[in-house]
Amino acid sequence: MTLFRDFFSLIYPDNCMACGNNLFRNERLICTSCLFRLPKTNYHLEKDNPISQIFWGRCNVNTAASFYFFSKAGKVQHLVHQLKYKGKKEIGVFMGEIYGKELMLSTDFAKTEIILPVPLHPKKEKKRGFNQSEVFAMGLSSSMHVPYDTHTLIRTFASETQTRKTRFKRWENVKEIFSLQDKEKLSHKHLLLVDDVITTGATIEACVNLLNTIEGVTINIASIAVASH
Repeated sequence: MTLFRDFFSLIYPDNCMACGNNLFRNERLICTSCLFRLPKTNYHLEKDNPISQIFWGRCNVNTAASFYFFSKAGKVQHLVHQLKYKGKKEIGVFMGEIYGKELMLSTDFAKTEIILPVPLHPKKEKKRGFNQSEVFAMGLSSSMHVPYDTHTLIRTFASETQTRKTRFKRWENVKEIFSLQDKEKLSHKHLLLVDDVITTGATIEACVNLLNTIEGVTINIASIAVASH
C-alpha cells in the first residue's frame, strides 16, 4: 500500500495549503516550513494581550487570543480564503487541532468546559455548506478534549456582510442578531467562544454581551487569526 501511495503521490501530489509546494509523506495539509514560519501571535500566553484589549470597556471577557496574524495577501489570508470560500473544511479542523494543544499550555484556556463557535445564519450556512468557525471548534474540541456546542448560541437574523464596514457600522449590524436557547446548561461554565478572523471584534462583542446574561459564566475568546491594523 505504501508503494502504491508513493506512486500515486508522484502523479497527484498533495500540496501545502499555504504555499502550494508538494508535501512530504509525513506532512499533512501544511508543510513543515510553513508551520514554522506562519506568523503566530503567542497571545494565549499573555492574558492582557492586544487582542484582549480590543474588548476592554466593550464587553466582559476574561482573555482573548488568536493563532496567527492576518495580513493582506499573506499565507494566513490564503489559508482562511481556502477554508471559507473554497470549502476546504479540513484546514479549519487541522488548525484547531494544532492551536488546541497550544491553548492547553495556558492556565485560562485549559479551564475551558464548552466551546462555542460564532454561528452563521442557517441560510448562509446552507449556502456555504458549513460554518467555518464550527470546523475550527471541531479541531479545538479534538485536541483540548472539550465538547463543542452549536445549539445554544444561535443566529436569528441574517446580517449584511461586514466587509468594508466601520467599527460602529459593524456593531450596528450585529448587535441584536443572536439569541440563546436552553442557556441554563452554560451557567457557571468556562466558555471558549471561537471565530475565524477577528477584525473590529463587533460580532464577538455581540455574542459575549448575550452570553454574559448567563449566571456565573467565564468567557475566553480564540480565533484562527487577527487582522493586522
